Amino acid sequence: MDNGGPYVLDIHRIMEILPHRYPFLLVDRILSLDEKRVVGLKNVTINEPFFQGHFPANPIMPGVLLIEAMAQVGGCLAVQHVEDPSKIWMYFLGIDKARFRRPVRPGDQVIFELELISFRRRICTMSGKALVDGDRVCEAELMAAIVDREA
Repeated sequence: MDNGGPYVLDIHRIMEILPHRYPFLLVDRILSLDEKRVVGLKNVTINEPFFQGHFPANPIMPGVLLIEAMAQVGGCLAVQHVEDPSKIWMYFLGIDKARFRRPVRPGDQVIFELELISFRRRICTMSGKALVDGDRVCEAELMAAIVDREA
């Protein structure tokens, strides 16, 4: 797919895949994507709404939002394994082995790398990590359920 940039999915394509919208869409681009692995990025700016309260004198991206961004990148991988992504919802089932190594601050570019561990009976498990300037800032194992949308 050639969409005019050094990435696989731009924000417009991501918005076709994920139901999230501002201020909760936390992925800007997907850099690479295959059946087992995805790499995405989030540009963190001082304009993020969560920095107003976390923390005004020392802005740090909340760890739970790093995990959410990781899950959104993983969602772009998981939807490849369903027949019609427009007919499903993806819900978090679990977060294991989450570790936060250092704060993410305005100006950082976070690279998320996720690998599919398993996809059985509509349950998806992935292992992920988040990096800033090549340094690991967060890691976790994520589990999600694929659920049919009701008409």
